[in-house]
Order: sequence, then structure tokens, then C-alpha cells
Amino acid sequence: MPFDDQSEIPDSALLTLYANGDGTAARTLTARLAPRVLAHAQRLLGNLAEAEEVTQEAMLRLWRIAPDWRSDEATPRTWLYRVTANLCTDRLRRRGRAEPLDAVPEPVDGAAGPADSLQDRTRAEALQAALGQLPERQRQAVVLRHLEELANPEIAEIMGVSVEAVESLVARGKRALAADLSARRNELGYTDDTRT
Repeated sequence: MPFDDQSEIPDSALLTLYANGDGTAARTLTARLAPRVLAHAQRLLGNLAEAEEVTQEAMLRLWRIAPDWRSDEATPRTWLYRVTANLCTDRLRRRGRAEPLDAVPEPVDGAAGPADSLQDRTRAEALQAALGQLPERQRQAVVLRHLEELANPEIAEIMGVSVEAVESLVARGKRALAADLSARRNELGYTDDTRT
């Protein structure tokens, strides 16, 4: 029997409910997790269309493993981030990174004025291009830590490395990003009073 209000139910419990035939649980879990998966995939791939395909594949894989889900191993969110990263890595390897990472611009905030929107877009494109220059593991760690705002232990679980390795990957990635973007400070509208 489906529950009416599932907003407070943990992800693992929703997945179990879905496995037991509760379609509402699947809709709730999709609404909760798919936007995060899409954003993560888009940041790793730099392409909205590919990110949408990866999101669909990752969610389908989650539904397929639902009957065998063991909540003591991982959370659905952590599992999805790991699957998404693997799917993105496969796509990046297949395309050989030849496709420009800024093929699809970041969405623009409708409340911002034209100049602010242009500057925000330029900054987003510069960040995406700089992220694209990082080695895969550094890019994944930086995206999970600073754009997805996950804690280092969760990132370690997603990436299958130690917390110390995550800290090292994030630190090296941030240094590389800073070096790559520092020459463009003026172009990106950063003054000495603001930080990139």
C-alpha cells in the first residue's frame, strides 16, 4: 500500500517501497535524486544532452537493482553518484574529449540583468573549460566537493578511495583550477577584492 506523504522517508526506504510495488515511491525518489544526478553528469560531461542520457541510464540501473538493494552497503544517492561518474567516464573515454565542454551553456538566472547574465555565463563556461582540463579523478572530486557540496567521507565512498585521497585530489584540483583561471581574472570580472 503506497504512503501518501513520502517527503520524510529516507532514500533507501523509498527504494524498498518501490521494489515492493509502490509507484509513488519511485516518483518521489526520482524527483529527489534525478536533478542531482543530472547536474553532476552535466558538470562532468559539459553537455546537457549527454547528461540527460546518463541520468536516464543511471536511474534505470537503480530501478533494476531495487529488489536486491542492501541499505547497509550504500545509500541510493551515493550509489547513483558512483554509477553516474562511471557512465560519464565511459562517455569521455569514447569521445576522447574531442568535443568542446562548453557546447551547452549553463542555464541563466532570469532575474539577472543582461550584463550580469553574460558575465555569469562567461564565468560558468570558463569554469567548465577549466574543469575539463583536470584529470578525471581530480575533476570528479572537485565537482562532488565544491559543486555538489558533499562531505569528504561520502566522496571517498563514491570514488572508492580514502578520505585522505579525496582531500589530496580536491587540493590538487583546486590549485590547477586557480592556476588555469588566474590569467583570466580581469576578463571574468574579478577584482582584487573578490576571489575566484
